[in-house]
Amino acid sequence: MGKEEYYAHSDPSGARPDEGGRWQPLGEHLEQTAQLARDFAEAFEAGEWGYLAGLWHDSGKFSEEFQRFLRESCNAHIEQRSRVDHSTYGAQKAYQKWPQGEGKTLAYVIAGHHAGLPDGRSNEESCLTRRIERRLPYQFHCPESLFEQKQPTLPFALDRQRFCFELVFFIRMLFSCLADGDFLDTEKHIAPEKAGIREKDKVEFNRLYEKLESHLSTLQEQSAKTWVNAIRSGILANCLKAAEMGAGLFSLSVPTGGGKTLSSMAFGLTHAVRHGQRRIIYAIPYTSIIEQNANVFRNIFGREAVLEHHSNYEPAEEDYKTRLAGENWDAPIVVTTNVQFFESLYACRSSRTRKLHNIARSVIILDEVQTLPSELLLACLEAIRELVVHYHCSVVLCSATQPAIQYRDDFQMGLSDVREITDDPEALYRKLKRVRIQNLGLQTDEQLIQRLIQHPQVLCIVNTRKHAKKLFHGLVSEDNPDNAFHLSASMYPLHRSRKLKAIKETLQAKRPCRVVSTQLIEAGVDIDFPVVYRSIAGLDSIAQAAGRCNREGLLECGQVFVFEPEEGLPGGYLRHSAQTAQGVIRRHSEDMLSLEAIEEYFREYYWQQGAELDREDILGLVREGGRRGDFPFRTIAERFQMIPEENKPVIIPREKEVQEIIEQSRYAESLRGVSRKLQPYTVQINPYHWSRLLEAGSLEIIQGMFPVLRDIHLYDENTGLCCEYRNPEPESLIG
Repeated sequence: MGKEEYYAHSDPSGARPDEGGRWQPLGEHLEQTAQLARDFAEAFEAGEWGYLAGLWHDSGKFSEEFQRFLRESCNAHIEQRSRVDHSTYGAQKAYQKWPQGEGKTLAYVIAGHHAGLPDGRSNEESCLTRRIERRLPYQFHCPESLFEQKQPTLPFALDRQRFCFELVFFIRMLFSCLADGDFLDTEKHIAPEKAGIREKDKVEFNRLYEKLESHLSTLQEQSAKTWVNAIRSGILANCLKAAEMGAGLFSLSVPTGGGKTLSSMAFGLTHAVRHGQRRIIYAIPYTSIIEQNANVFRNIFGREAVLEHHSNYEPAEEDYKTRLAGENWDAPIVVTTNVQFFESLYACRSSRTRKLHNIARSVIILDEVQTLPSELLLACLEAIRELVVHYHCSVVLCSATQPAIQYRDDFQMGLSDVREITDDPEALYRKLKRVRIQNLGLQTDEQLIQRLIQHPQVLCIVNTRKHAKKLFHGLVSEDNPDNAFHLSASMYPLHRSRKLKAIKETLQAKRPCRVVSTQLIEAGVDIDFPVVYRSIAGLDSIAQAAGRCNREGLLECGQVFVFEPEEGLPGGYLRHSAQTAQGVIRRHSEDMLSLEAIEEYFREYYWQQGAELDREDILGLVREGGRRGDFPFRTIAERFQMIPEENKPVIIPREKEVQEIIEQSRYAESLRGVSRKLQPYTVQINPYHWSRLLEAGSLEIIQGMFPVLRDIHLYDENTGLCCEYRNPEPESLIG
């Protein structure tokens, strides 16, 4: 077999040539992938590592068996073909060349470039140890000159205390460079039109700064001259000033309503331009507010500059550029969720990790950082630390209630050298204090309802959907139904949006308005009540609730009441955080939201958690594997789940538009874009209730993927989906 007959596997999802029936020459593919991986890895001074990974990743295709596989692939279905292991050979050669450390690092990356990073040692045949020891039954004709390369060196000195984590993180970042380089070179050969779309109309990062300056100037001219807006302008000035400081860790401690969304973006963009960083990554904890933040940034910087990427977002069918950018975050501004961001940092599959190399040299803004799950807190902090120390990132910890996650003698895993952006957080808290908070103690539902009726305009926030529904029905029975509103995630997003719009219009018209809501109203909803009641919760949640009271400072002082519900506290995180808050409130009864009280709350909350701050033993697995370099990448990826049990969707077909989409999807050959169209009409419920609805015949699964509610009586105009009963004579919603 002559050298010219060796070709690359041109499609990662199945062997096939390009549209002209030509296979990509293997040598060309190796060199071009190596060049791309080197360019990507240069962002963290590891270009030589990226080049070697790209050069060797497909060396196992220099075999008669693989070439036969390619020839046969055009005449057989992929299920009928016998696959050929082509990634183990390169991993073995790398390990044999430098068995101490460098070779094994490259072996992980090469062995996993299709199936994902393997565990170093396990009982599975797919683990790296068994693959390195495996005798391959193929005849290889790989040029030995391919492996005549200089030994690479790590771009940073290893820390004796953290070297295991540093190596694991480095391997994953290097894997990202190879995975993305391999995919992009393949795409360039087999789908050049897609490659062209990626390169079309690239946004110049420096131009975004000009757009920001223009927007800030316009905003200043249009803003009303209120004392709250004056403080917001001061916060913005602090951010622009602090942006000149060197790269590293920052905190932005701004009370709710202080305009931290725009101010933090102003810091990020100014800081990035000043220090040569490549993009802004804005991570938000809640999917319920990510769209509104992304739209704010699109209005400032233009649609082409902002990538919105999370599990609930699907770009329009014709928006190819956004779809492609979502694969590897090749955009100047990325708006995503904490789940997407942190789970990607601990993932092992190429589809999740392709983006990682584009995180290097970024400004990362972690909004509402206090919401990081306590059971994964140490792993999250370690990832933040690593991005700053070795990957040239600046990270902004953005919150109205900064958690006690900084280094102290009693919390040595905390983050060090965190610089506060605002001049004086304590003074800022006092200036923006617009409410008086009172602890009412235990309140029965009847007592609570009677209190709510006394206020013409009032918001009551509770911890569960069940309690919100119960209080709403009690309120309606005692009051004019037109004055009462309910908000919860039991209502589909479009329904909630309409209710929220009606609430705002009622408030502006100064008509009676009494709202019962779950905590979803605390997440970035711009709404202003004179009185707020909050069921006992963590102090961070209470502070968010207080941010919905006298938000614009139009009253001399708003009123916030904290109460303990008669039904008790829900289990898990909510109970633990509420119980911790109760102790702090007793000691800080005069001002339960002071910075001193907030720090004490988080310190006590984390202290009580102890080993639970790494409940899945993520860091323990890293340390254990570091003894022999046998890192359990797959095991870690399986354990690092920020939402362990995801809710399941139910599509609510109450409106004509969604009914038409459902009917069209029944017989459609292509379902692309359907999920995006159905999202505004979808309610998420827990798997138990979802299964009960399915068993009761209340769900119809269309095309095997769209669960549609059939029973109109299970969805209420005021309170949304009810999973607690099924009407014996259901009225069909979808014909």
